[in-house]
Amino acid sequence: MKTFALQGDTLDAICVRYYGRTEGVVETVLAANPGLAELGAVLPHGTAVELPTFRPRPWLKLSICGSNA
Repeated sequence: MKTFALQGDTLDAICVRYYGRTEGVVETVLAANPGLAELGAVLPHGTAVELPTFRPRPWLKLSICGSNA
């Protein structure tokens, strides 16, 4: 999927907006967009950013009752 940077956007902000996180995502998005890192931390308005598809992360099941069952 392709998106375009809004005014003042950073790659981190785009990743949070579309993936809900940056962990394990920013590096992959940079790899899919050669030359993007050279544009600086704040991307120029309208910069095209290719967003690769990720598999959903497995959820960690936590118990709040003190039981491990």
